Amino acid sequence: MGQNVPALVAVDVICQHSKDGAIVPIRIRVTDEDGLKQAFTIKEYRELPQQGARTMPDGVYVTDHTMIFECKIVIFERLRLIRLYYEPAQMIWRMTG
Repeated sequence: MGQNVPALVAVDVICQHSKDGAIVPIRIRVTDEDGLKQAFTIKEYRELPQQGARTMPDGVYVTDHTMIFECKIVIFERLRLIRLYYEPAQMIWRMTG
């Protein structure tokens, strides 16, 4: 049997960089199955602590440089929890959820 590979989706993220160096995700934009771009505002977020290289509960392998955010967005009038992964060295955002 094959392993379950998490569905990591590349996303565009608008974020704020605060004066103390913190990154705050504000909006995401995802390409849907029809090729259309859908934008969502992040209603709530929390940054998870960096604890070295490990596999997250959703199956994503992270390093000690990966920034991880749990975010709530509204999709079709329902609040949904997603997880954003930011790789600073590559400047790439990915999402699961």
